[in-house]
Amino acid sequence: MSLLISGLYVSLSALIMVVLAYRVIKLRRLHKIGIGSAGNDALLLAQRVHANFLENAPITLLLLVLAEANGTKASVLHLFGTVWLVSRLMHAIGLTLGRGGYHFARFWGVLMTWAVIIGLVAINLFAFVAHL
Repeated sequence: MSLLISGLYVSLSALIMVVLAYRVIKLRRLHKIGIGSAGNDALLLAQRVHANFLENAPITLLLLVLAEANGTKASVLHLFGTVWLVSRLMHAIGLTLGRGGYHFARFWGVLMTWAVIIGLVAINLFAFVAHL
């Protein structure tokens, strides 16, 4: 069984993760901060953006892999994968531009992320029930 579609979105997610980690490292080097944030708001925000991505990625991507393994149509997988990537980029941009406060991109990024997770949960639960 091939997992090419979910492999695409896992790989693109990994690239986003590297970019977000690089932002943290760049600020650490610029401000000579080895551990924590030392009260630097920009570093604290970059850490939070990176951490939020990492908090959501494992379960979402696992659900995507399982949906593909359970035979979900390619178009549905691409829809969920694309919305996932767009939502995470929106969240990262919105959290950064909103400086941790409200920003429409942060708000919609969160809602779209939750929609992807709930949608993939539904797909996998339906696959389970259909298999009974």
